[in-house]
Amino acid sequence: MTKQGFTTRQVHADRMLNAPEHGGVHTSTSNSVLFEFKDAQGIIDAFQGKRAAHVYSRSSSPSVAALQNMLNDLEGGVGALCFATGMAAISSALFALVKSGDHLIVSQYLFGNTRSFFETIQDFGVQVTFTDVTDIEYVKAAYQPNTKGVYTETVANPVTQVADLRGIGQFCEEKGILFMVDNTMTPPPLFYAKEVKASLIFCSLTKYIAGHGNVLGGAVIDTGVFDWQQFSNIKPAYQVDDVSQWGLTQIKKKGLRDLGATLAPQSASAIALGMETLELRMARSQYNAMQLATFLDNHAKVAKVFYPGLADHPQHFTAREHLNNGYGAILSFDLVEGADPVAFLNQMELVICATHLGDNRTLALPVAPTIYFENTAQERQKMGISDSMLRLSVGIEDTADLIADFDKALATL
Repeated sequence: MTKQGFTTRQVHADRMLNAPEHGGVHTSTSNSVLFEFKDAQGIIDAFQGKRAAHVYSRSSSPSVAALQNMLNDLEGGVGALCFATGMAAISSALFALVKSGDHLIVSQYLFGNTRSFFETIQDFGVQVTFTDVTDIEYVKAAYQPNTKGVYTETVANPVTQVADLRGIGQFCEEKGILFMVDNTMTPPPLFYAKEVKASLIFCSLTKYIAGHGNVLGGAVIDTGVFDWQQFSNIKPAYQVDDVSQWGLTQIKKKGLRDLGATLAPQSASAIALGMETLELRMARSQYNAMQLATFLDNHAKVAKVFYPGLADHPQHFTAREHLNNGYGAILSFDLVEGADPVAFLNQMELVICATHLGDNRTLALPVAPTIYFENTAQERQKMGISDSMLRLSVGIEDTADLIADFDKALATL
């Protein structure tokens, strides 16, 4: 059979990869916390990593394993682990892999909660340098002998700065350090992080992967690019026969098992179902985002639009190089001086004022006083966030209806 298209593979992924029982096209939701072993030697072998088996659902379950298989296939990796939320995936993995005295290079444009975590991890003795990831020279300048890796998003939220992903990937390969990419904003088929030599891919499954605003989840996928024998923090107990599994094994044992941020089986099933329409939803949302960005960019009451698809975006050509068939569905904009963002949002009828992204519905919120409220004015300025900035997560509504809603609200200013 010739290679199938993206949506064809996604629609049939569950039944083809996981062979659900009784001829089902979806893996059944498994609610069991414990799993019986008819031969007691089996549970010993499972605990010691000599055989693959479900032992306790905090660490694994059939429903979550099925989703992990699908995510791994989606990103072309050597394995995946799921967690209760995207932040759980990030924090569990980093706590499992780095220790006091290690150094990380981190994007200065990170989403607020992710940045907050990297500020917290410094309290545990991990050194963090926040830097401009749009220019590889800043990343190189931040490197230290104790640097263990670089962490960045593909497209930043909310100001949409685009990282020099190819340059960072090449640099990390040369230095033998981890390249950790948060691919939440640009999931396949929009972007394949493995192609820029990402070591670990992080994703909030809550967003575009699930897509319907009804379930939380997160994941980390190992692309197989990184040689874990170069990573000195892998404990001897987790240096299994397959070197490609060293990182995931330690994350599973020290992160998922010990910290306990387990994805519920019901959530795994809901996320797997949402994945089936990923490409269709992304295509529609991206089309709407481009049309809306163009409309806003030409409106007299909008001072500035931040969207990689616009030709005057600082990283427009970087985005063109990295992304396939679109520029994502997140954009932000500043109203003209003196305009009240709250008054503007209160005039919206179709667009929902809410904190979330990747939903089928278009969402908007004022950035500075909400998701970046904990950051100082100086920190927000460094990230490019103004006091009047509004962030949009563009959905799949009819384009004309979205533009009409914005046009009406802008007219009231």
